[in-house]
Amino acid sequence: MREPPQTDEGWYALHDFRRLDWAAWRDAPQREQDRAVEEGVEYLQHHEDVADAEDGASAVFAMVGHKADLLVVHLRPTLDALSTAERRFDRTALGAFTEQSTSYVSVTEVSGYVSDAYFADDEEEVDTGLKRYIEGKLEPEIPEDGYLSFYPMSRKRGEQDNWYDLPFERRREMMQEHGEHGREFGGRVKQIVASSVGLDDWEWGVTLFSDDPTDLKDIVYEMRYDEASARYSEFGPFYVGRRFPPEDLPAFLGGESVPTGADGHAHGSGAHGEGGEGHHGGDAHGEGDEGHHGGDAHGEAGDENVEDADIRGELADLDVYAGKPHGEDVYATVLYSEADADELFEEVDGLRSNFDHYDTHAKTAVYDALDRDRRAVVSIWDTASAADTAAGFLADLPDVVSRAGEESGFGTMGMFYTVKPEHREDFVEKFETVGGLLGDMEGHGETDLMINLEDENDMFIASQWRSKEDAMAFFRSDEFTDTVSWGRDVLADRPRHVFLA
Repeated sequence: MREPPQTDEGWYALHDFRRLDWAAWRDAPQREQDRAVEEGVEYLQHHEDVADAEDGASAVFAMVGHKADLLVVHLRPTLDALSTAERRFDRTALGAFTEQSTSYVSVTEVSGYVSDAYFADDEEEVDTGLKRYIEGKLEPEIPEDGYLSFYPMSRKRGEQDNWYDLPFERRREMMQEHGEHGREFGGRVKQIVASSVGLDDWEWGVTLFSDDPTDLKDIVYEMRYDEASARYSEFGPFYVGRRFPPEDLPAFLGGESVPTGADGHAHGSGAHGEGGEGHHGGDAHGEGDEGHHGGDAHGEAGDENVEDADIRGELADLDVYAGKPHGEDVYATVLYSEADADELFEEVDGLRSNFDHYDTHAKTAVYDALDRDRRAVVSIWDTASAADTAAGFLADLPDVVSRAGEESGFGTMGMFYTVKPEHREDFVEKFETVGGLLGDMEGHGETDLMINLEDENDMFIASQWRSKEDAMAFFRSDEFTDTVSWGRDVLADRPRHVFLA
C-alpha cells in the first residue's frame, strides 16, 4: 500500500562550492587582485544582507580539503533567485578566478512525521511552539556557529532493505528514535535539512553547524547506529569548512586564518573510538524531520556529577533537603526574560503543550519577579538530555537575557517552595528579611523571589553566588536554620534546594 507522507516546502537552498585557481591568482597583477577582492566582498556582503531578494539568508565558508576552497550557501524563497545569485558570482572579477567544483540544490521541507494536525490544517490542534518549530525548519536562519559539515544522503531502495516498502507507522517509529538521539546534541549542533528529490542527485542535503568540529563528528558517528541510518541510509561525500564574514575575504585569499576576529581553535573534547563513519545531524532527517532540538542551550541540565553529589551530601549534613525539584531524579533548566509577562506566557504555553507529548516532561512554568521587571522560565524533566533539549527551544523565547548561573562565578541556587495560601503574605515578608541578610553576605550576587503566574503560592527563589563556599556559608548560618524551622509551619510541601549551575 502506498503511504507517502505529506510534505510542505519552504525556501530553496544552493550550496555553491568553488575551487580557486591559485596559480592564476598568484600570477595576476595587483590591480586585478584588488578588483577581485573588492567585487568579491561586495557580492558576499550584498547577499548576506539579502539585498537581492525579499527574504532568505546567505553565508560564506572557508573549506578544508581538496574538494573545494570556498562554499557560498544561499537560501531564497524561489529557485529563480538562486539561479540569479549563482550567475552573479560568475560575473564578478573574483568568480573569474574560480570554478564550480560541485553544487547542490534542494528545498527545505517538513513532512507528515512532524504532526498530523499540521497537515490537516487544524489550527486549534497546532500549538504555538509547533508552529514556530515548523516555521524555523521551512525558513531557517544560517547559524552563526563557526563550523559546517555538509553531506547528501538517500534512503535505500535495495532488494533486501527498501525504505519505501515499509509501512508509514514503521518509518515514523524509526524516525522518532532517530530524532530522540539527535536531540541529545541540542544546543551543540544545529542543522538545516532540505529535500533534493527531483532537484539533485541525492534525496536530501544535510548541513550541520557547530562551534566545535568534534561535535559534528560525534553526532554523525553516534547516530549511525540508529536503525534508520544503519540499515536504510546511504551517504554521499562530506564537506567541512569554517564560516567567515565577507570583509575577511582578503585574509582568506592571503592565506591567513579566518575569521580574523577568532582564535581559530575549536573548544571541545576528543573523538570517540571505532573510527569516523558518517551519518546524520541534529534532528532526524529524511522525508522531512520530525525531531525537536534547536537553538543554543541557554539552560542547565543538572548532571549528577561528583561536585553535585558533594554539594547534596554537605546540604544533607546540615539537614537541608537537596533534592531536585519534584523528585530526586529530575532536572531543571532556567532562563530569564524581560519580555512582557502575558506575551512570554503565551509563547511558553505553546511550547509546554508540545513538551507534554513527552513522558519525560514534568513541568514548565513562568515565574514573575517580585521586585523587578524580570521573568524566569523553569522547565523540569526526568532526564538531563531532555532538559538540555528543552533549553534549546526556550532559548528562542522573546527577550531572553541570561540563563541560570550565567551572571556569577559559581552558579545559582534554586529554592522551590509551595506556600500555604493563608501564609503567603508571611512568606513574602520573611523573604524580604532574609533578602536583606543575603545582601550583606560575602560572595552573594543577587537573589530574586519569583512567583508562578498560574499559582501565586508556587514560588521559586533564585540566588546567585560567586563560589560554592560562599553559598554553603549561607546554609550554615543561624539565620537560615531559623528560616527552615519557621518554614515548617507555612509551607504546604517540603522545599527543594538545588544548584542549577
